[in-house]
Amino acid sequence: MKSGTHPDYHFITVQMTDGTTYQTRSTWGQEGDTLQLEIDPKAHPAWTGGRGQMLDAGGQVARFNKRFGGLTLGKK
Repeated sequence: MKSGTHPDYHFITVQMTDGTTYQTRSTWGQEGDTLQLEIDPKAHPAWTGGRGQMLDAGGQVARFNKRFGGLTLGKK
C-alpha cells in the first residue's frame, strides 16, 4: 500500500442509545474515541423491518383527498 493515501484504521467505542457499548475498528475519530449513536439500529424501523405510517401533519392528506378524491384514472 502506498503510504499516506489511506485513513488511519483504529479501535473506537460505539455507545448505543440504551447505554451499551462495544468496540470496533473504524476510520472515524481518533484511537479510543467514543461514537454516541443518536438512532439505535436495534430499534429503528429502517433496520428492524418495521412498517412506516403516513402521518397527517396539519391535515395535508385530508386536504389532498378532499381536493382530488373524486378523480378516477383509467377508462370508464
